[in-house]
Amino acid sequence: AGPARAGAGRERRDALRGELLLSPLPTGDVAATFQFRTRWDADLPRGAVSHYRLFPKALGRLVAALGVRELHLALTQGFWRTRFWGQPPLQAPPGAELWVWFQPSVTDVDKAWKELSNILSGIFCASLNFIDSTNTVIPTASFKPLGLANGTDHHLLRYAVLPREVVCTENLTPWKKLLPCGSKAGLAVLLKAERLFHSSYHSQAVHIRPVCRDASCMAVSWELRQTLTVVFDVFSSGQGKKDWSLFKMFSRTLTDACPLASQSKVYVDISPKNKEKELLEVTPPPTSVHEAVVQGDKKTYAVYDLLSPSLFNTSRSLNVQLKWKRPQDSSEMPIPILHAQRYVGGYGLQTGEICTLIYNTHPYRAFPVILLETVPWYLRLYVHTLTIITKGKENKPSYIHYQPAQDRRRPHLLEMLIQLPANSVTKITIQFERALLKWTEYPPDPNHGFYVGSSVLSALVPSVIAMKDVDVEQSPLFTSLFPSSDGSSYFVRLYTEPLLVNLPTPDFSMPYNVICLTCTVVAVCYGSFYNLLTRTFHVEEPSRGGLAKRLANVIRKFRGVPPL
Repeated sequence: AGPARAGAGRERRDALRGELLLSPLPTGDVAATFQFRTRWDADLPRGAVSHYRLFPKALGRLVAALGVRELHLALTQGFWRTRFWGQPPLQAPPGAELWVWFQPSVTDVDKAWKELSNILSGIFCASLNFIDSTNTVIPTASFKPLGLANGTDHHLLRYAVLPREVVCTENLTPWKKLLPCGSKAGLAVLLKAERLFHSSYHSQAVHIRPVCRDASCMAVSWELRQTLTVVFDVFSSGQGKKDWSLFKMFSRTLTDACPLASQSKVYVDISPKNKEKELLEVTPPPTSVHEAVVQGDKKTYAVYDLLSPSLFNTSRSLNVQLKWKRPQDSSEMPIPILHAQRYVGGYGLQTGEICTLIYNTHPYRAFPVILLETVPWYLRLYVHTLTIITKGKENKPSYIHYQPAQDRRRPHLLEMLIQLPANSVTKITIQFERALLKWTEYPPDPNHGFYVGSSVLSALVPSVIAMKDVDVEQSPLFTSLFPSSDGSSYFVRLYTEPLLVNLPTPDFSMPYNVICLTCTVVAVCYGSFYNLLTRTFHVEEPSRGGLAKRLANVIRKFRGVPPL
C-alpha cells in the first residue's frame, strides 16, 4: 500500500492535458490549434526540485537558475489576418517574440535577460542570441503577467521581437521533444513537419507561468503550455470544396492517446456561421457536444475524447471529417469587433510616415485600447508630429509614455491609451527620418529592406453574450489562457503587420569595381612598364660545344646525317 500511495502522490504532483481545436474559417481555410498543458505542483524558483517526470528538465532548471517568473516565447511564420479569419485563440507577430517577467530577487535583470535569450537560442535552435539592447524594451502598460503576481514592477519585464526570424523544421523538432510523449503517440502524431510548413500560417509557442494550485490559492503550481497554430488553405487545394479531414490536412490520423496524458480531446467548431442552421456535418459522430462562450460569442463544439474506450471500438484510427451540406455564402463574412492594420507612407529615402488604423466595429460600445510601438533607432521619430484622428476630430490619449532611442543602444518605445468610439476608425500617424548607417552595419542583403516589429494592441473588448465564471480545470484549454476580468468583456491582444522600410544604401558594388579596375591597370600597364625599366638584357654568343658534341658530329658525318 505504501508504494501505491507514493505513486498516486507523484501522479497528483504533475498532470498533462492535450487538446486539438479545429476551426473552419470564414474564408474557407481551416485553423488547427494544438495545446499541451503540463502542470506541476512544485516550487521551481527555490531550486528544491531534483526529479522531473513530465515537466521538461531543461526549462525547469532554466526557471530556477535565472529567477524567471513568467516566460512567453513564440516563433511564427506568416501573418494572422484578423480581418478575414477572426480573433485567434492566441496570436503572435511574425518572426520571434520573447517577453519575460523576472523574480524580484533578481538583481541584474539585463544580465539575466541576455543569458536567458542565449540559452533559449540553443534549446530551440533559433537566432534569439541576436536579442540585445538595440531591440529590447521595457513596457510600462502592456504585457501584464498572465499568472500569479505579487507585484507588477515593470522594471522586471523585458520584451523583444525579431521580425526577420525564419521558422523552420529545426525549430519544430526541439519543441516536440519537450512533450512527454514526443511525437510518437497522442495528438502529437499529427505534427508532421512536411504538412505543417506547407500552410498559410504557422506559429509555435511556449508559455511558463505560476498558477493557483486549487480554488483557495494557498499554494502555487507551475504551468507549461505548448501551443501550435497552423492555418491550411484547404479551399484552394481541395478543388474548390471546403470539405476537409484530418488525413487531408496532416496526412495522418489519430490511433491512440498519449499514455501519460490525463485528458486528450479533439474539439471541432460546428457553430453556424450565419442564421441558417445545420450547415456542417461531422463524421464520425462525436462522443459529446460542448457549448461555451469564447471571445464574447457562443460556440458549439463537437468533442472527441481519445481516452474514451468506445471511440476506437469501430475503427482503429480516428479521421474526423467535416462536410458542408450546401455552399456557404461568403458575402456574410463576419467582421471582428477589433482589428487593425499598419503601413508606411511618404516617398523618397529621407523622411516617411508610420500610419496605424484601428477599427472598432461595435455598434454602440466604446472601449479603450493600449497601443505599443517599438521602432528601431535608425528611424528617428518626430514625436511632435504624432496625430490621432477619430471621425475627423483629434483624439487625445489619456496616457502616453515615450522613451526616445539612443543610437546603437536602444530603440524607440511609445505606449498610448486611446479611447475608441463605437463604430469608428482611428488613424494614428507619426513621421520619421531615415538615418545613414555605417557601411559595416548593413546586412548581407541591404536592398531587401529593414524590418520594423509589429505594433501590439491590448484591449478589453465588450462581449456580445455575458460570460459566466467556469472552472479552469473543467473548461477547454483554449478558453483559459488569458485571465477573464468580468462577464461583460474579454481580453484581446492583437498584432499588426510588420513594416519593411528601405534606408539610404550605398553602392556596395562600387568598391568591387574599383578594385578590379585598379588591379587590371597595375597588372597590365604598370607591370609591363616596370619590367622594361628594371630588366637587364644580355647577348649570348653561340658556343661551339664540348667534346661530346664534337664526337656526335663526327659520328653523324660518317652516317651521312646533318651535324648538330
